[in-house]
Amino acid sequence: MPTLAILIGLQASGKTTFYRQELAPAYVHVSKDNFPKARHRQRRQMRLVEEALAEGRDVAVDNTNPAPEEWRPLAEAARRHGAKVVGYWFPPDVPGTLLRNAARTGKTQVPDVGIYATLKRLRRPRRPDGFDEIYAVRFDGAGGFDVRPSAEEETE
Repeated sequence: MPTLAILIGLQASGKTTFYRQELAPAYVHVSKDNFPKARHRQRRQMRLVEEALAEGRDVAVDNTNPAPEEWRPLAEAARRHGAKVVGYWFPPDVPGTLLRNAARTGKTQVPDVGIYATLKRLRRPRRPDGFDEIYAVRFDGAGGFDVRPSAEEETE
């Protein structure tokens, strides 16, 4: 059974680094950042997700994915292909995010207002949102990540 991993968190929260360290190369990487000039980025993302799942491959969607509006179509696609839906929740750490973002260069750096706009929409995922499993992901202080099952009663 393939797995669809949905990474959820602010810009510069460590999602792409987590993907590279923990999920690659087993998972196909899908991110709207990889096609910034595409006219219909959402449509293209969904097509790539659907294609990979149809091939029985694991997929990681590496965007901010701040709310159910972003998760729902992904979870529905996973269900159509009999895939498990796993959420990786990066609890907001605004000071750390702003520092990491400031260290970025070029187009990878996001205006601070963009981070705050995402923060306003950011919601911790829950199983009723269509997830089979949810993990909380935090930096471990040694260049890696601390990944733990996210308790439903936990408030982030």
